[in-house]
Amino acid sequence: MKKIICKVEYDTENAELVQKFTSGELGDPAGYEESLYVTEAGKFFLYTNGGADSIYPEENIKRMSAAKADEWKAAH
Repeated sequence: MKKIICKVEYDTENAELVQKFTSGELGDPAGYEESLYVTEAGKFFLYTNGGADSIYPEENIKRMSAAKADEWKAAH
């Protein structure tokens, strides 16, 4: 997925996957995944996607500070 936020492109195809968290089983309508990525420029972002009944019913990208990325990694 690719998304432009504040004139910066965040692209899961061109960034490095740092860590992934999955909740639920494949096909679970309440299941979801969160994937933390870092760009070549050192910018972090969280890719989210899930089933229709999950907290992420549509795929999305949210930018994160390095501090927030560290907090996310520690929690997952």
